[in-house]
Amino acid sequence: MFLFSAVDTQAKFLTETLHPIQIVWCRQLGLLIGVFVMLGFRGVSILRTDHPGLQITRGALAAGSATIFIVAISYVQLADAVAVSFVAPFIVTLLGAAVLRETVGIRRWSAVTIGFVGTLIVIRPGTGAVHPAVFLVILAATLFALRQIISRALSGSDRTVTTVAYTALVSSFVLSFPLPFVWQWPQSGTEWALLVSIALIAAVAETLVIKALEVAQAVVVAPLQYTLILWSTLYGYLVFADLPDMWTWVGALIIVATGIYTLHRERIASRARR
Repeated sequence: MFLFSAVDTQAKFLTETLHPIQIVWCRQLGLLIGVFVMLGFRGVSILRTDHPGLQITRGALAAGSATIFIVAISYVQLADAVAVSFVAPFIVTLLGAAVLRETVGIRRWSAVTIGFVGTLIVIRPGTGAVHPAVFLVILAATLFALRQIISRALSGSDRTVTTVAYTALVSSFVLSFPLPFVWQWPQSGTEWALLVSIALIAAVAETLVIKALEVAQAVVVAPLQYTLILWSTLYGYLVFADLPDMWTWVGALIIVATGIYTLHRERIASRARR
């Protein structure tokens, strides 16, 4: 999560001079190279899937959510954007009930409602406290939640490495279409260095998450995503001299608390299903 925050910070810095699609394409490039290395060692067997349509859709959603988030943080403080992005687990709960027909009890519905209130506290619609682009973060979180729903649907048949490979290949392919229309050659060594850094650090971060999910249960790993608010606040202050106000902290704490509770209920539900 520390590395993901570093990637977001560099991306926000680069949006002042480069197009978000170009930045996201470079971000995916590191993961794509990693997939090519895996293909070299393991062969094309890692691409074997029973649900190619779902895998392709997930990759396209990955490209869309990442691009929209980068566009959003070009206008919104990093900590504010990260806090609002934490609505994703609640959207997963909603979609799980609507799409996967999962049973959602009153406790989890209450957590979703309270988490939504926390999001409203951060955004404070109508007050002008946060840039309207924050609603793009909600859109990005929704696309991310759709990815998670597809991941659940695939988890019973496809390996994690297969899903990662398709995500890298499809998202890079999708982003390559508009790339020639927005590409701008970096004008300084700093821009080149940051683009390379984004690609490498994102690849390492993705690899660490995959490794974490191999050695620990997802319900144990998932709550650690909330440390993003700490790292994004630190980076935002050091690089952009931005600090979230009191209401952002209050809303973020509510979102984090209810999010962790939702994940706890997910763990209980998964045990019951077993």
